[in-house]
Amino acid sequence: MNKILIIDDDFAVQTSLQLLLQQAGFQVKTCDSPAAARELIPAYKPTLIILDLNFSIETSGEEGMKALKMLRSEFPEVLIILLTGWGTINLAVEGMKLGAKDFLTKPWKNDHLLQSIRTILDLEEKTERVSTRKKLDQKFDFEHIVGEDPKLLSILETIGRVAPTDAPVLITGESGTGKELIAEAIHQNSKRRIRPFVKVNLGGISATLFESELFGHVRGAFTDAKSDRIGRFELANRGTLFLDEIGDLDLSSQVKLLRVLQDRTFEPLGSSKSKTVDVRVICATNRNLEEMVSQGTFREDLFYRINLISVKLPALRERPIDIASLATYFVDNLKVIYERPQLKISSKALQWLQTLVLPGNIRQLKNLVEKTILLSPNDQLEITDFQKNITQTNTAPKSALPEVGTLTLEEMELLMIRKAMSFHQNNISRVARSLGITRFALYRRLEKFGIPYSEE
Repeated sequence: MNKILIIDDDFAVQTSLQLLLQQAGFQVKTCDSPAAARELIPAYKPTLIILDLNFSIETSGEEGMKALKMLRSEFPEVLIILLTGWGTINLAVEGMKLGAKDFLTKPWKNDHLLQSIRTILDLEEKTERVSTRKKLDQKFDFEHIVGEDPKLLSILETIGRVAPTDAPVLITGESGTGKELIAEAIHQNSKRRIRPFVKVNLGGISATLFESELFGHVRGAFTDAKSDRIGRFELANRGTLFLDEIGDLDLSSQVKLLRVLQDRTFEPLGSSKSKTVDVRVICATNRNLEEMVSQGTFREDLFYRINLISVKLPALRERPIDIASLATYFVDNLKVIYERPQLKISSKALQWLQTLVLPGNIRQLKNLVEKTILLSPNDQLEITDFQKNITQTNTAPKSALPEVGTLTLEEMELLMIRKAMSFHQNNISRVARSLGITRFALYRRLEKFGIPYSEE
């Protein structure tokens, strides 16, 4: 049984927390000062300490910070969660830097506190290390993640370990490295797998629409709000919310996001009624958030809230041995979609693909393979089939148009619609607006190209 020590000078807080944690199956002791804790810890040997930052002799939190430094110095193996008020959150962030595992604000929510404790304890448990892809696949569901590079296997081992917990995960890496696939794998291997997995591209949401998109709105909240709308947090309740491109979020929206991550409550736009959610949050970005924190463009407290577990994905050039497997995987999928069952890549072409730099990573490789399949009449793809498309793929700026003759107008139209549907997450109104056509014109094209969609 895990032992917990509560350090708080408020007897009511001690009693409340002790009762809650004992009912949850923990062994609990309390004390009212860091000095008393120092005497108690050697004999009691707690696994985890809940430490208040404010004591009766002062309210700045400095005494709590001194206690944290003492505990980390003298009892480094003990896990620590900080209790703080909103006024001392900056101090709590400093505490995270000193080794605290989490910080919670008063008044705390019982479910949130228990979830935090269990997550931290689960992450500390030692697990058997598995070093081969075969063993990983026997233990976890990584069906859509291709590769056997040691860097990738280390990442899969990490996410397999943290997936069953509710730990927030930050996934970083260059564009096209597969951050969304990793987020989906975490959800698929979690206890929430039968619940919703909701994706949000924060880079595509303006500051004015942020609250409506994430928290929902009620009818009449603004001019075009003709009916109530459920936000992404509520849609993801009891499941996982994937916040992609979190580095693109403006500072005012960061504050609103931090509030809901901290309290697990929010108010739909235009409503005064609070709602509570149980959501596991996974974030991703291709930006350097630590650098943004130092520049003042990303909140430090939000960074520590989303960054309990950090996973950095390697660029494809750092795992070239996986290029052949990925290319073969794409061909096997695309030959079914395009009804060309004899399609394959020659061994020489696979070896040649491994020599490419591919700055766009996995996404660029997939686009290259798909374009080559579309434009090549051959069932066996050779080096020359790929070379016809690689120059433009590697060197053209993002805004450049394809050269004349490489795509028909119909192929270009199909490509742009697919990109717009992916970017705007199948939101018909936004896709139509971004393409400069009406919704009805977009519906006709979706039906023409056989692109699936759902009514809003």
